[in-house]
Amino acid sequence: MAGSTFGKQFKITTWGESHGAGVGVVIDGCPAGLSLSSEDIQLYLNRRKPGQSRFTTPRKEDDAVEILSGVFEGKTTGTPISLVVYNCNQKSKDYSEIAACYRPGHADYTFDAKYGFRDYRGGGRSSGRETIGRVAAGAVAAKILKELGINLTAYTKSIGDISISTLDLAEIANNALYMPDADAAAKASAYLDTCMQEHDSSGGVIECIIDGMPAGIGEPVFDKLDADLAKAIFSIGAVKGFEIGDGFLTSFAKGSENNDAFFYDENGNVCKKTNHAGGILGGMSDGAPIVLRAAVKPTPSIFKAQQTVNRSGENITLEIKGRHDPVIVPRAVVVVESMAALVLVDALMENMSSRLEHMIEFYNS
Repeated sequence: MAGSTFGKQFKITTWGESHGAGVGVVIDGCPAGLSLSSEDIQLYLNRRKPGQSRFTTPRKEDDAVEILSGVFEGKTTGTPISLVVYNCNQKSKDYSEIAACYRPGHADYTFDAKYGFRDYRGGGRSSGRETIGRVAAGAVAAKILKELGINLTAYTKSIGDISISTLDLAEIANNALYMPDADAAAKASAYLDTCMQEHDSSGGVIECIIDGMPAGIGEPVFDKLDADLAKAIFSIGAVKGFEIGDGFLTSFAKGSENNDAFFYDENGNVCKKTNHAGGILGGMSDGAPIVLRAAVKPTPSIFKAQQTVNRSGENITLEIKGRHDPVIVPRAVVVVESMAALVLVDALMENMSSRLEHMIEFYNS
């Protein structure tokens, strides 16, 4: 299977299936000397693991990470870092009834059309459990970025038609939905309770703000920073939409409204009075906070009867069983943050060769 590797300089390859022995990632290109422990990575994995609230699948997994290589005496060695999380609570029999049919909204049909074979146990490689490797690698990338003074903050912006109206970052960790608005979180929780009572699910929007990114990172043509971010975020299975800055709202604006005016601050730095561009101009960071959004579809595994087909050529009615999240958004918040971190580290590494003076300074210092 192609397509399991992401990145150029900071490269990751995820592996494993939802109901296999385990899932994990190999990171190639991490510089030597970074302080790294399993606890650093576990902090990120704990944000996406199941069973933490009534809005997540009851599948009980510790998602405990083990570092197999690339770290010695608490520091990265510059060699590939291999991370593994073993699956401990699979219930493959829950999926036996869908072995010969295609679940609406899932990759069952397209996987079968491509390979003529599929792992129906929880979706195999198409399962959300594949994101464990992304998050583990994202934790390492985020630690590199923190060393450079770059910080990422992702949160749930909306669930269904309920959107935040305040941005209290301290509130994000206080509710199961990772919303920076306590009132919106309470309303969204009530809405999700209704969805669950109706055997249905909900979608939502995740927003990520990146502070401290220097200007000039990214490329002006095909490898634009926003294009790379879009690919990274769209590679997350449930994401169906992506925006930078004002996004689709720019189509309703006039140039005089959408342009961000420049000015010099008291220290002589180039700044912007507004940030409609979301921190990226011409494919390169402009020094303002990078603001991106991901639209996440409703969980396709719902307990309502749905119409589908089987491999025998019959139209059938399917009632899905098993353990499923009524909403994907809260557990996907850290996945969006992690994928953005991977893109930024890769772009920063590529930028080191953009000027001769950078090479001279590095090798002659």
